Amino acid sequence: MAKIVIKNLNKYYDNGFHAVKDVSFEAEDKEFVVLVGPSGCGKSTILRMIAGLEEISSGEIYIGDRLVNKVQPKDRDIAMVFQNYALYPHMTVYDNMAFALKLRREDKKTIQQKVHNSASLLGIEDLLKRKPGQLSGGQRQRVALGRAIVRNPKVFLFDEPLSNLDAKLRVAMRAEIVKLHQQLANTMIYVTHDQVEAMTMADRIAVLKDGVLQQIDTPLNVYNDPANIFVAGFIGSPAINMVDGMIKADGNDLLFDCGDFSVKIHPDHHQTLAAYKDKKVIMGMRPEDIYDAKFDSMADFPQGIKTICDLVEPLGNEYHVVLITAKYKFTARLDPKELPRMGQEFAISLDMHRAHFFDPDTEARLI
Repeated sequence: MAKIVIKNLNKYYDNGFHAVKDVSFEAEDKEFVVLVGPSGCGKSTILRMIAGLEEISSGEIYIGDRLVNKVQPKDRDIAMVFQNYALYPHMTVYDNMAFALKLRREDKKTIQQKVHNSASLLGIEDLLKRKPGQLSGGQRQRVALGRAIVRNPKVFLFDEPLSNLDAKLRVAMRAEIVKLHQQLANTMIYVTHDQVEAMTMADRIAVLKDGVLQQIDTPLNVYNDPANIFVAGFIGSPAINMVDGMIKADGNDLLFDCGDFSVKIHPDHHQTLAAYKDKKVIMGMRPEDIYDAKFDSMADFPQGIKTICDLVEPLGNEYHVVLITAKYKFTARLDPKELPRMGQEFAISLDMHRAHFFDPDTEARLI
């Protein structure tokens, strides 16, 4: 297996576009790292540079202890799984999976053993005689995985492999890939724009925006301690609520005042936010940290805010409720105890201990 080290990686295109900007990170041996970000953020470009399919403008890529900047893709000991499966339509599933092994001139018995072992692992043994056109999207994706597995590479690279599947199948295949990683114990780098995929699959998440690495950490750390406004807004569904306001003093208390309402800052945050007294900040509040004030009377730090219910989205075990004040809109994730009706006044309580605060100029997280 192999550790991957990316040092000061840059990619410039001929038109001058700077797609990847001085990116550095490491994927430890046997680690599952997910590169996540919106379309055009550079994540697939980084993956293709690791694979050798895209030329590096500057920087270094190591696979194991070997610098691979000038190494041909076929000699990097990696396997890549593409979004469009990239199967040969005229070949059977068996021949698609065996193709790379035949190019290596491995003996027929070894090829048969590796293909059947991989097919058994993925539950596609009964599909080996079919051609890709006779398979469903999920089956084709399993074949693409099998073709990668038979090579037993040091590193697996995944370029949005589930984006062509329906929602239910994506969930199932996510679990399959995670299970596969546990069984094979290979280093894996996975690219997606879907933050739910990133949160559920990764050992660590690398969040990118406009070619710049914003944060790399475990899924929970990225969610609970986002480095900046972009990371906080991109990771989490529904998205975090952002409110502009000021820090004000009220005796021994600090308040966050946004004009529509004023709430007490939790005492644990006083030391950090005291330096921002009479200055603008941005407060971020996750939907799950907003409660129906009627059922939150025993909270450690209750705050009652009057809102109007604008929309109710039932999801079975929970409801997403959109609530509005004069200037702001909140999305809350509520238990279906006593839901408001559209247009109804509704009092909410904020868990201020879990509130995030950001500097509006640098967009960096303060708390």
